[in-house]
Amino acid sequence: MKTMQVFDKPMCCSTGVCGPDVDPVLPRFAADLEWLKTQGHRVERFNLAQEPQAFVENPEIHKLLSTQGTDFLPAIIVDGRLVSQNGYPTREVLSVWMAPDTASYLPQIVDRPGGCCGGPKSC
Repeated sequence: MKTMQVFDKPMCCSTGVCGPDVDPVLPRFAADLEWLKTQGHRVERFNLAQEPQAFVENPEIHKLLSTQGTDFLPAIIVDGRLVSQNGYPTREVLSVWMAPDTASYLPQIVDRPGGCCGGPKSC
């Protein structure tokens, strides 16, 4: 089984699914992560506001924070490889990344708009 780490922008709670204006992508993504766990995968999710040390301890995330600020978040790492920045993928994309036969090749999504805190709404 694979390990996925999700590095979120600063949010009011661990999933961002709180407050009066919830980004509709966030509940879907939270459900998709729970689905991955039921498939036997290890999923870790870090919120910059609540767990900043995780961002410092990951060299690639720390480097991106140092050079880009938080503009690249959310970021997703699968088995140590950065596969996504600036957006939440669909369950279909997650299932491709977590499939056993993608060990040597992981498709990458970079700068996908519409992540949490994007646009006129905020977390």
